[in-house]
Amino acid sequence: MKLRSLLFVPGDRPERFAKAVASGADALILDLEDSVAAEKKPDARAAIAAWLSGDRQVPCFVRINPLDSEHARADLDAVLSARPDGLVLPKAEGAASVRRLVELAGPDCPVILPIASETPAAIFQLGTYAEAAAHLAGVTWGAEDLPAAIGAASSRNADGSYTAPYEMVRALTLFGAHAAGVAAIETVYPDIADTEGLAAYVARGQRDGFTGMMAIHPAQVATINAGFTPDEVQIAHARAVVQAFAANPGTGALKLDGKMVDRPHLQQARALLARAGL
Repeated sequence: MKLRSLLFVPGDRPERFAKAVASGADALILDLEDSVAAEKKPDARAAIAAWLSGDRQVPCFVRINPLDSEHARADLDAVLSARPDGLVLPKAEGAASVRRLVELAGPDCPVILPIASETPAAIFQLGTYAEAAAHLAGVTWGAEDLPAAIGAASSRNADGSYTAPYEMVRALTLFGAHAAGVAAIETVYPDIADTEGLAAYVARGQRDGFTGMMAIHPAQVATINAGFTPDEVQIAHARAVVQAFAANPGTGALKLDGKMVDRPHLQQARALLARAGL
């Protein structure tokens, strides 16, 4: 499943579902949690189930409510029979939370995308996701719930960059996802109007090793898709690396275009070509 862009859509706004598909997002996240007030959750569940039962054109995940909430069981009962492509699990706390969701959902549980950084306890479980990798679509993080949980004023500096504690959380999520061998999904960029800032944020995520990103508005999708799609120059270089090692089997390192490349570069090249579908 290609997951460069995952677009959130409030579950109680079904008139937006088709518009979200038209954005070009690789997947939708139909939300039953934060964007839906408690009194509207029953209507949102019904709307999502109806949409999933139709002819969906892109993969659709459903963000359920936290497992320890009064809403999670009703969320699962409402949507699982319509077979969502995945579940987004908020307030996840490592592999144990994933296993608990699998148990609650039953044998037809779809793949799970945990939001892995929303509680203090979650930070100490970021290295456990490899234990539940078979159930995962990826691992992602969030920068809003955690500061609220610990009474921090913000997760960001005045220029919008993350403060040191949240840079650490971002990095641990990135490495936790790769340790599990699953997609590392960058968190949202909240300033919808800041197109230049979004492009820089996407470029930074791609540079650091994230493979996709969540979006909160359809206008963000094209920039995210472009940023997480390898360009022709990157593809040509990756092919050259692969071809060079193929022509020199058993070689640990060699010179390419005047620079030394070794086996980690070969691994990077193969991963990039895989992301490009090549």
